[in-house]
Amino acid sequence: MTTPETITVERMDGAAAARAEDAFTLVYAEAFAEPPYDKTSDSVDANFRRFRSQVRKKTFSAALARTGDGEPVGIAYGYPLSPSTGWWNRLTTPVDDELRREDGWRTFGLMELAVRAPWRRLGVARRMHEAVLADTMVERALLNARPDVGAAQAAYRSWGYRKVGEARPWEGAVLHDVMVLDLRGSGG
Repeated sequence: MTTPETITVERMDGAAAARAEDAFTLVYAEAFAEPPYDKTSDSVDANFRRFRSQVRKKTFSAALARTGDGEPVGIAYGYPLSPSTGWWNRLTTPVDDELRREDGWRTFGLMELAVRAPWRRLGVARRMHEAVLADTMVERALLNARPDVGAAQAAYRSWGYRKVGEARPWEGAVLHDVMVLDLRGSGG
């Protein structure tokens, strides 16, 4: 039986994550095949075309969780947002300029965080989240979360994320909550 102690979380830069793409793909495809995501093989392929570009960013950070025998169980990855990011432009209601301000080092955009079903509720997601943000100098983390996925919403809120708006992150996407976590410890 797998216990939290037998799961390792490895922090990776872009080159290491690129070498582990098969593990990232396996976790992503399995975790997001479930309702309400219902990702198809075409949408998984599209995600990993983006992944191959993202891992080339110097500031890319990832975490891969594995069982003691090396089976991939969870992934997390992202990078600081550039001043020209389109993330804030997807909000359905505008936010103030100070919240939108990006300089390439202010906000870590968490692109993906997923754990395969048998290993959920063991603290794996939190450990990966902490790993991708370890040693970062950013002020805050930002993510999009589906409001209809209660477990993820509860986890993000328990970690200190707060909803700042709603967005459609890509063409045809359902409405997502845009959530921010202040990493400076001021709570908001």
